[in-house]
Formats: sequence, C-alpha cells, structure tokens
Amino acid sequence: MPSSFPAPSTLHPRLPAPCRREAELLQSLLPTLATALDWPRVVTTARPWVQAVRDKPAPFWAMESLLREYPISSAEGLALMRLAEALLRVPDTETAIALTADQLGRAAFDAQAEGPHKMLATLSASAIGLSKRFLPDSPGDHGLIKRLGAQTVVAATVRAIQLLGRQFVLGRSIREAMNEAAQAREHQPGLRFSYDMLGEGARTEADAQRYLAAYLNALEAIAAGQQQRGATGDPTTADGISIKLSALFSRYEELQRERVFAELLPRVWQLVERAAQAHLNLTIDAEESERLELSLDVLDALAARIAATHPHWRGFGLAVQAYQTRALDTVHAVARIARRHGLRFMVRLVKGAYWDGEVKRAQELGLPGYPVFTHKHHTDISYLACAQALLSHAGVIYPQFATHNAGTIAAILQMAHQANAPFEMQRLHGMGEGVYREVMKDPSVAVRVYAPVGEHRDLLAYLVRRLLENGANSSFVHQLADDEVHPDELLASPLVPSASPGLPLPVDLYGPRRANARGADPTNRDERAALDAALASARLQPIALASTADIAPTMARLQQGHDGWNRTALSARANILRRAADMLDARLPEFCGLLVREAHKTMGDAIAEVREAVDFCRYYAEQAEERLAPQSLPGPTGESNTLSLHGRGVFVCISPWNFPLAIFTGQVVAALVAGNSVAAKPAEQTPAVAQRMVTLLHEAGVPREALALLHGPGETIGAALVADPRTAGVCFTGSTAVARAINRSLAAKDGPIVPLIAETGGLNAMVVDSTALPEQVVDAVVQSAFRSAGQRCSALRLLCVHESVADTVIEMLRGAMAELSLGDPARPDTDVGPVIDDEAFGNLQRHIARLRREATLIGETPSRHGVTSTPRLVAPIAFELPRIADLTQEIFGPVLHVVRWRGDPDAVMAEINALGYGLTLGLQTRIDGRAHQLAEAARIGNIYVNRNMIGAVVGVQPFGGEGLSGTGPKAGGPHYLYRFCAERTLTVNTAAAGGNAALLAGLRN
Repeated sequence: MPSSFPAPSTLHPRLPAPCRREAELLQSLLPTLATALDWPRVVTTARPWVQAVRDKPAPFWAMESLLREYPISSAEGLALMRLAEALLRVPDTETAIALTADQLGRAAFDAQAEGPHKMLATLSASAIGLSKRFLPDSPGDHGLIKRLGAQTVVAATVRAIQLLGRQFVLGRSIREAMNEAAQAREHQPGLRFSYDMLGEGARTEADAQRYLAAYLNALEAIAAGQQQRGATGDPTTADGISIKLSALFSRYEELQRERVFAELLPRVWQLVERAAQAHLNLTIDAEESERLELSLDVLDALAARIAATHPHWRGFGLAVQAYQTRALDTVHAVARIARRHGLRFMVRLVKGAYWDGEVKRAQELGLPGYPVFTHKHHTDISYLACAQALLSHAGVIYPQFATHNAGTIAAILQMAHQANAPFEMQRLHGMGEGVYREVMKDPSVAVRVYAPVGEHRDLLAYLVRRLLENGANSSFVHQLADDEVHPDELLASPLVPSASPGLPLPVDLYGPRRANARGADPTNRDERAALDAALASARLQPIALASTADIAPTMARLQQGHDGWNRTALSARANILRRAADMLDARLPEFCGLLVREAHKTMGDAIAEVREAVDFCRYYAEQAEERLAPQSLPGPTGESNTLSLHGRGVFVCISPWNFPLAIFTGQVVAALVAGNSVAAKPAEQTPAVAQRMVTLLHEAGVPREALALLHGPGETIGAALVADPRTAGVCFTGSTAVARAINRSLAAKDGPIVPLIAETGGLNAMVVDSTALPEQVVDAVVQSAFRSAGQRCSALRLLCVHESVADTVIEMLRGAMAELSLGDPARPDTDVGPVIDDEAFGNLQRHIARLRREATLIGETPSRHGVTSTPRLVAPIAFELPRIADLTQEIFGPVLHVVRWRGDPDAVMAEINALGYGLTLGLQTRIDGRAHQLAEAARIGNIYVNRNMIGAVVGVQPFGGEGLSGTGPKAGGPHYLYRFCAERTLTVNTAAAGGNAALLAGLRN
C-alpha cells in the first residue's frame, strides 16, 4: 500500500467560481433538456402515482401525513418540529417542562382536522390541547398539582417524539437497522440500503474517533449480513454506508488542507479498504459548497490509491448536490477522475439540504452571488441536467438518483430508458414511501433507502433541521399531501426559468440606497491567491510621531477648517463618504495585507474588518442624508419653524488597536459627515493602517484642513488633545479606566460642556440552558472567546452552563480547543495569532498564572509545529470558577471563565447584571419565552440568541453597551450621528411683514 497520498497540488482540474450568474447558467442547461425530455409523457407517467398516494395515504405518523396535518409553515407544525429537535436531549425535568410549555403554548391544536386521517388528527389535537392545561403558564409556575400534571404531559410528549423518531431513524444501532431492513425486504425484496451513522459533524478528536469506530462497526455488520444473505459481490446491488468527512475530522476545511491530507485521509482509507474487501459500497456525503473542491481532492487522492490496491472494486463514490451552481461541472469532474484512474464511481445525485445556510453565508461574506440556485425549480432544472450527464457517463459512473418528486422520478426513468444505462433510485427512510410504492411496481427500477442509524436524541436534532427544507410549502412532499393542488399543477414542467429575480444579490442585501460591502472568500483559491499576493507586497512605512508642540497648531488649523467643511452641502459630504467606501472596497486586498502585518490579524478577520469600514462609510452617508437634513416643524399660522443640525467643531477621535481600521474609520467618518473637523489619534500599535485610511479619505475629497492624524502615546498626545480648549467633542473606544480619565479631564475644563462618546469593554457572558444543542454552543463559544485571539471588546469572557449539561459541554469545548491552530496569522491555517504587544502578553500571562493557582483548568490549545517562531502567542485556555462574582475584571485575550448554574435562570441574569458591565450577552436556549424574558431583564447593549456574540454588522446590529461598557449611542445605529451634532431651531414670524400671504390666499380661494 502506498505510504502517502498525492500532494494536494497534483490533483484534479479546477472547477469554475462558485458564485455564477443564475440566468446565464440556466440558459446553458435548458437546450439539451428541452430536446431530451417529453414532459407531457412525464406527467402521464407520474399522474397515477400521485393519485394513488392520495387515494391510499400513508399512516398518520408517516411524514407525508404529518406534513398534511401539521405543515411546518404553521405554528403547530413548527412547535412539534422544535420539540422533536430539542426535547429528547433535555436531561432535567424543570427545563423539559418549560420547553414543552413554551412550544405547545405557541400553537392552537384544537382546530378541526380535514385531512384523510381526520379522526386521528382531531383526537391528537384534542389530547394536546387538553394536556396544555397541565403545563405551567410561565417557567416559574411550580404548583404541585400542576407540576405532577406537567411531568405526565412531558413524558407523553417524549414518547410521541420517540415514535416520530422512528419515521426518521431506521434503527438505534446498525443491527437494529439491519433487522428493520430485513423486514422491509420481505415486502419489497429488491430493496437496497445505504446506512448512515448520521449526526452533527465532529467538534473534537474524540468525536471523530467515535464516528470512525461506528463506521467500521457498521461495515463489519453489513459485510456479515451480506454474506448471510448470499448476496453477490456486486457493490451496486449490495448494501453500503454513507460517510460524512466532517464527522471523521473536526477541521475538514479548505484552509486546513495539510491536516486534512495528513489526518483525515488515513481514516477514510480504513473505511474504503474494508468496504472494498467486502464488495460493499461506500459513499462520501455532500457538504457545504466551500468544501466542494476539497471533497474532490479527497476523492481524487483516494481514487489513486484504490486504483493501485483494489482496481476492480466499483463501490466507491460521492454525493453531488444539484442546488449548487457548479453541480454539472462537478459531475463532469468526477467522471474525469474516474477515467484517469480507470475506475467506476457510484454517484448519488441529491437536491441539497443546506440551502438556507448557503444563502446566509453568501450574504454575510458579501460574495458576488450565491453558490446555490435561488429558485426551487431552478434546482429541479439543474438536477435533470446532472441526471442526463450522469447517464451519459455510464461507463465510469453508476448513477443513483435521490428524490421524492414524482415528476423528477418519471423524467429520470424516461432519460434512463433512452440512454439504456444502469441506475438506481433512492429515497430517505420515512419519506416518499407512497410514491416509491407505486414506482417499484416496475420490477426493473432498483431502489435504495438512505437510512439514518443512531439514537433518536442524537439524530433528531440534525434530521429535523434538514426536514425543515423538505417540508417547506414549495416542496413536492408538502404539496403531494395537499389535495387542493391539482396533479397537473404539482407535475408542471420546471423547464422554464423564473421571470422573477429570486433573492437579491448579497450586494443588494440592504436595499437600493446602500450597497453591501464586497467580500472575499479565503476558501476560494482564486480569491486567496489575490489576497496572498497583497500580503506578500504589504510594507509598513514608519509613521512620524506627533509631539505635544504639534497639538496647538493642528487644532487651530482644524478649527479654522471646520467652518468651511460644515458649510459644505450635506449631500456633498455624504458623497465623499460613498466615494471613500468605493475606493476602500476596491483596495480590500491591500488593506487586508496591512492589517495582517501590523495588527497580526488572520486573513478572515482582516477581510471582515475592511468590509466593516466600508459599511460604516456607506451607512453614515445614508443616515446623514436621512436624519441630518433640516426639518420643518409644525406651528401656528404666520410662523415657520426649522430644526437644523450642524457640526460642533473639532472632534477628537481616539481609536483602539484591536480594530485599527473599522473603529477608526467609523469614528472619523461619523464626525466628518455631521460637519465636524477631526483630529484622529490612532492606537500607538497600529498607526500605519490609520495613516493609509486618512490618505484615502483625503483622496476621496475630505479637505486636509478638516482631517488630521496625530500619532503618539495616549498619555501625552491623547491627553493633550482631550484637554485642548478647541476640542468640541471626544469619541473614544478603549478601556473603562481610560474612558473615566477622559471624562474627568473634560469635566475639569472651563468653557463649554464637551460631549463624550465612549465604547468600552465588558465581562461578556453567555448563558446556556439544557435545551441548547452542545455542538452549536461549542461552535459559538470557540468563535466568541478565541477568534482574534480574544482581543475583541465583544468577546466572550464568562460561560454560564446549566449543571445538567455542563460536563458534556465542557468536555466538547476542551476537545474543540485542542483542535485550534496557533501561529503566524499570515498562514491560512492559523486560527489564533499573537496578542498585540509585550504589555498585553505579560498581563495575560500573569492572569493565567493566577487562575492556574486559584481555579480549575478545563483545557488549553496545544502548540503545533512551527509556532515557536511566532512571538507573543497566548494559547486559548479555559478555567472553571465557583461563582459568577469571581470574575471581577476584563481580561483582553483568549481566556475563558466557565461557571455552572442551577435553578432560576433569572437569578443568573441578575448576577451578570451585578457585574456592572453591559456590552454583549449570548443566550443559548430553545425556549423562546426564556430567551425573551432574559433579554428583557438584561442590562446589556447587544444580545445574541443561539449564535456567536461577535461580528456586529453595521446597520444590522448597532453596537455599544451601557453601565461600565459605554455611554452610547450605538455605533452603526440610527442614533449615532446625532451625538456629533449641535441642534439649532430657527423661528421666523412670516406674518410680521404684512400678514400671512399663504393664509390670505387660501381665504380668497
């Protein structure tokens, strides 16, 4: 056996860019389909299937029937699905009661049913409606009688969800699943199965090893079962397994390619070899679009070894998602790989199950388009085009068509007959049984069941989220159950591109007046090459230090410049900001390179920061024109009243090193667009980025007499600027201690009372209850606590976990931390780079040393190869504290403090409020009422539910705190600009010069 896999650089030809023009792509797909398919014949074939399913509906608990009685678009259907997603994993009774009450209380289950299972549905709804009376009206209602009744209701609900789980999960173990499969074959002898130990992707090495063991165990069991059945050695007719690469390696990511080849491929090879020896089939499941090329690289590397060791095995393959715009290119790429290695692959064509996540990612990253089709029937077109291509590659591909759509099935049967190519159909266990009952009446059609295997509490969370897409109103499964949808309407040809534009492009996310900042995707190899080139050419030029002697003449010049700048038309000032935004947008790679070099940011963080700066420019330009224009006010006749807003004078903007471009730019352009001149004092550690931005603003049209940069120490230059008598306002982001010092300095000055806008730090907490999904919690914690080396004012400092799930969450967190990569931020695979300077490093080391003595170590990130050459690295580390109150000061780095809680979550919130800070808060719960109740009680500026706590987006999540965390108003919000303005009211007695002409004219008429 070869000792290593091929190097990533030697693999298959590249795919096109992921974000492609949907309309143009469809025009390339449709011509061959239009000639290959006779759609009226498709309808003729499929119509009897649809009618038969409606004449003989599936049992009440089957998925089609549940969707008919409780559509996911309804409050009742959503409540049941959310209970299914969470209830089985809740270990404590109190929380289970609260979750059940919360979800059932949001829906009305007492309506009369009208479907084919009218009696059962009505009885079920009545039982649920009656049970709701035993549930508490609020989480605090714990009367004994009601509590005993609530426990009974929860127990019954759990049993019902376990019954629902049987519709999703073939068996809790591989042997139980195989027994179920054997029973199914008694009724349908030709049925094949692909078993999947499905669930969330691995977060830890322990997770990965557990999945690997489960896959190996399944292969052994399936091999033994095939032998007992006397099955042939043809993998296409044998049972097999589907594997998820992200379950076998927690860092299955494009930017971790070296580790993928070194650590993941040997694990996959163990499975491949066992499957090949037993003549089974093994399919690599599809994942998100940013992993597509990596998956092809893995396929290619494994194929090379298969060709050398098992050249006659024909059971290896992968799944292709038709909703990706590169689906057809992927089919052809897989065929090329197979031909190059002399193999034949089994390829499962699916429509795709991560659509909402793909759309959100594209919008958040500001990608040029979407990697998926934005109309469902466009995905249907792509599916049929891919099916046609798969059949055309019959010599090197055995096509497997996974769909529950009767029209798609009929179309494939038509194309397969024309191609005279072998193939099989596939369905998900618990879905599409009625349609396939009819399809399998044709004995020539082979059908395989994709069968999830595992404990219901582990699988339902994952599967329910996937079901939410299959159960959408537009899906075939949903409409099949709706008698009001005529079969001909249900089976209408998809081969017509939609005339509507679908989703707005990511650039248009915020409407026609403000473009979303252009992004860059480091997982896209072409884009990463441009970023790498900019990084290689980035040079830090020394920035001259200002002296205290420079303060007076600079402030005098800015004060003189203020009048002219303030008189500049508001629209002209706004347009300068828009011009600056466009220039910065175009220079994104250049500024990213600077941020990596000077601020030690990873490329992903640098991209996000440039985009935030662009957003600040465009948002404040838009807000200024909306909110700062003169306003006419009502009043008595013969009088006009006008409110106008003006710049205050010279604003001093003091920005931090942790966001040396975004926060610096946000402060400066807000002050400028309001009509102020600006003295900008950047952080001592990051002056080059600030200088480059000031140069860009001058190029965009900001007069030099309206904006000056003064680089120097805060205790001298910053203090002198604050104390200068010409200072009309101060905007500061930094520590609470420095904000207090500025406030005292301003208060001590004679003359006008000067406003202070301060955004300071926080002891930011996340509260996790036992309904939260541990994998989602750990993802959010790792991002919130350790991204940017924990050097964000919004970063998570205090994790409060319910005691019933604390051990599970902590163990998973420990493992996830162990998988992070420390090192040079210029490396694409680095997760955590160095802290900013020696002072920060020393402070963190002292705090960690104290915690090692006084707290309980949970875990820390180990050093990997090559990190010793990078100075000031602080490994992410977590400690457990006895009490919330034990955390008394903000620690600005990758240090996490964990506390267990029990009892009343409101009491936890009260303890967090008592810390005095109020910047960010995370809530992880599936109890909607609890989330709203805690958010209402929190004295905290930014609250995030079931997601991470960082990365506030301009105009979407206005950012800023209260208490010890700042003065407000929120940056990137609709009230921010007012604080930079002086307000004036002009009242004119228009009747003084002989009467009110307008009023008199009206009387004459």
